This record gives sequence, structure tokens and C-alpha cells, in this order.
Amino acid sequence: MDQALAKDQVVSIVGAGAMGSGIAQLVAAAGHRVRLLDTSASAVDQAIAGVQRAFAQLVGKGKLDAAAASAAAARLLPATRITELADSGLVIEAIAEDLAAKQQLFRDLEALVSPACLFATNTASLSVTAIAAALQSPERLAGLHFFNPAPRMPLVEVISGLATDARLAETLCATALAWGKTPVMARSTPGFIVNRIARPYYGEALRLLTEGAADAATLDAIFREAGGFRMGPFELMDLIGLDVSLAVNKSVWSAFFNDPRYAPSLLQQELVAAGFLGRKSGRGFYRYGEGAPELPARSLPMRAFPCAVQIFADGPPASALSSRLRTLGLPFHRADTSPDGRFAEAGGAALYVTDGRPASERAARKGVSNTVLVDLALDYGRATRLAIATAEQCSQAAADAAVGLLQGAGFMVSQLADVPGLAVMRTVCMLANEGADAVNQKVCDATAVDQAMRLGANYPLGPLAWAEQIGLRRVRRVLANLAASYGEDRYRISPLLARKVFSGKPFHG
Repeated sequence: MDQALAKDQVVSIVGAGAMGSGIAQLVAAAGHRVRLLDTSASAVDQAIAGVQRAFAQLVGKGKLDAAAASAAAARLLPATRITELADSGLVIEAIAEDLAAKQQLFRDLEALVSPACLFATNTASLSVTAIAAALQSPERLAGLHFFNPAPRMPLVEVISGLATDARLAETLCATALAWGKTPVMARSTPGFIVNRIARPYYGEALRLLTEGAADAATLDAIFREAGGFRMGPFELMDLIGLDVSLAVNKSVWSAFFNDPRYAPSLLQQELVAAGFLGRKSGRGFYRYGEGAPELPARSLPMRAFPCAVQIFADGPPASALSSRLRTLGLPFHRADTSPDGRFAEAGGAALYVTDGRPASERAARKGVSNTVLVDLALDYGRATRLAIATAEQCSQAAADAAVGLLQGAGFMVSQLADVPGLAVMRTVCMLANEGADAVNQKVCDATAVDQAMRLGANYPLGPLAWAEQIGLRRVRRVLANLAASYGEDRYRISPLLARKVFSGKPFHG
């Protein structure tokens, strides 16, 4: 890797909004003189004052030495004209997502700064190749995509356009590392890594809500308390802004020539049309503000623990269930082999982990009317909630017994409608499939996929590592069953995932 940008080099940032000011804070703290430029002089003044307050807060919390904070603040310099950026060693653009405006800015800069000055764009959705195409020397520009808030979020995507010099990308990686960030390298394609691979987290949740699988609060709780995600998809969209989330989705969908995998949601579009944009408007999937009602997750009422419980084999759900029941002193029997993949029986109910088919279909094909499907959990031993679906053929007594078993083991149980793949399983499999496709299309490598989604989206596991934990063959089967259930190309299996299944080789190693 090339050396990082020298500390005596001036770093200029164009755009004094939340992202630009956050980058300015980071770079000044790292030891560079920073020039901050915006079309609005008051925006620059506000940004610098905000950075100074942020430094003061860090000092107050004991996270930054007072002398270091004072020195960092002194390195942050306002600029009122583009000509003041002439001595820059690196210019980072963080203006509005408008291709023509970004191209014009870099044309103006190219005529002003030295040929050795490096150019970086913080674009989240536009083509780095297209931005660089406006330059006489397009090889000098790359993407340097920070995540908000830039001083705290550890990830930086370093994006190479078709013309980007490989050494520039290496230098930006080394520089981001010197600034305390974790850089990942990617090729310029729609959404780069995080904004592309994250699409199913929102898309599958919106489908589940549209299909009446459960309400938003219940689905969010399932993703948090079973899936281990920090925030559920609906509360996260409300935080981001439904208009912003929809715009990103439409941008990725359009850039991929309306690939159904990224198709926007009509439900989200309706909410945006109504002005229900999330926290910033006081209403999205939830209501906000004084007097706004809280929407609790729905859990099934307590059922009696069944008289006869049998647990099969040693897979994750069976092992965790056995351990929980043993700890609580509840009776059960163990069997070494399962007749058909079920992991437990209770009161006539057969419990299976979902394989992507609806419970009613699986019951019919297996000839087991009392079929109860259980969703994926990140860790069945630590999860506090599980989602289930029951076949329409299942008797109420059998369903109650299955629920009583899971509740007795300490789970809150949320009932979903009989949708294919339930919630966490279908979403994680789609995230893994998207990650595999990004690797297959040479956007990045498998390590970058997992690092980016853990550090840039706060996922509990990287999607490809998670797929390996589930079992690649099972992931492929879930996707195939989803495709069969919906009859849509949306669920097509990545060729790389299929090859890994057939070869028995992991994504990593």
C-alpha cells in the first residue's frame, strides 16, 4: 500500500453540511490543516463552530486532550473563494448529489491546483467514473465515501472509477487508515458496497409489511431480538428519512436498469407522497413527538408447557433449546436422529427451521399437518424472541404446544402470517446473495463485503460469514424456494453462491 498523505499537506473540503463538517473535524484532528469551503459563508461559520463544540465535548468527556483539541481547532480554516484552495494536497468534495455540479467543481479545481493534488468525491450514489469523466486527467479522482457521522463511523469506502489510478486508491486507503478509519476498496458500481448490499434489509421488510406478515413494531423487534440487528428496518428508515431511503432505492434500481432485485416499494412511495417521512416529519412507520403512542411488538399470550417434548439432533436451535430447558429444569427427551429435519416435537406439533417455503406447503409436501416453522436467530442461545408461522392445516392444540415449548424455554414468540422464509431467514439469505453477487461482479472481495456491512451498517455479522454459519447449501435452498414461491427473478441465486455450494469451498479462505 502507498504511503498516506503527508501531515503537512492541506486537505480542503468543499461542502459544509453535516458530512463535510464531520470530515473536516476528522481530518483536523488527524493533524492536517483543513480549508472548508461552501457557497454559503454562514454555513462555513456554523460548521466550524459546530466542530469546535464537538472538540470541547470530547475534552469534557476525557476523550481528547485540551491542548490537542485547541491545536486541531486552530488547523480548521474557513475559505470564502475557491482560489483559496490552490495549495491543497487533497480536495474532498461533499456537495449535493448533482452530477453536473460535481463535474463543474472538479473542472474548476483542476484549473487551479497543482497536478499533484488528489481529488476525492464523497458521493453515495453517483458514478465515480462519470464524475471523473469531466476532468482532463480523470485518473486523479476516486471516491472517498464516509458514513454519517464521519468522526465516529469507522468505515470508509474507497471507490475506483474506470480511469482511477490504482496508486491513488492505495494512497487514499493508507490515508483513511492514518485517520483512524477502516478502508475497504470497491469498484464504482451503483450503491458501491453498503448501499447496494443493504437493499434487501429494507426491501424484504417492506414486502413482509405489505403482505400483512406482521406490523412494523413486531417485525422490528424480531430483527433486533432474534436477528441481532441494532435497529429494525422500519425504525431505521424512519431515522434516515423515508424520502432519502426511497431516493437511494430508486437510484440503485434505475442504475441497474430496473433489476427487480432492487424494485422500490409502493408502500414506501405512498408514505412519502403523504409526507410521512419519519422522525423529521413526526410520522413515518411510527409517530413521533409529544403524545405519540408507543407501538409495542406483538407477542403471543403464554401457553402451557407441553407434557411431552422431544428434541432431535444437535443443530443450533436444538442445542440451544436443550440447554435452555435443562437450565430451567423443564423435562424433555433427546433423540439422535430426526425423521425429516424437524428439531423438536411438542404436543403433536413438529417444529422445523424455515427453508423458504410457506408452512402450509411444507406441511402438504411432508404429509405433516401440524407443521410449525421457526425463523432464523443469530444465536438461539441468546435470542429473546423468535418468529413462527403455522401451517393452515395445523391444529390449534398443536400450535399452542409449540408456542408453549418456546415460551417455556424463555422466548417471546411472535406469530407471522404464513409467508415464505419468515423474516430474518429470508432477509439474511438475500443479504448474503447480494454480497455474493458483488464479489462475483468484481465490485470488491468477500472480506470487504463483511467489513463494510459490519462497520458501515452495524450488522451483527458480515452477510457472507453469516451465510457460512447458516450453511451455504441451506442459503441456496431458501433462495430457490423463495423464487419458486414468488415466481420472480428478484430471488435468483448468485452464480458465485451456487459455485461455492457445489465446490464446498467457503467465501473466505
